[in-house]
Amino acid sequence: MRILGTLSHPLLKITVFKMDNRISVKFENAGYEQTFKLGADERYQTLEAIQQWADETLINEVLARMNDMHRSRIEAEQRAFPNTEQTEFEEII
Repeated sequence: MRILGTLSHPLLKITVFKMDNRISVKFENAGYEQTFKLGADERYQTLEAIQQWADETLINEVLARMNDMHRSRIEAEQRAFPNTEQTEFEEII
């Protein structure tokens, strides 16, 4: 697998990978990632085609999905580790 290139975006790192004739596009932010495996479709074989494919609508959907992923993570943490009363420290004089 090799990196075909990257797409510029202010909030996401977008990397395009190529292995044989198969294309994958990975969207990453600080805590989450999504990968679209586009396969060997000839329409996706150039970086310019991927730029056209990864339009504003798709990127907004990716960002919304990452927000959902973050919400799911927080909710799972709250279920697994419910807030317990904080033990107060002894007062040191």
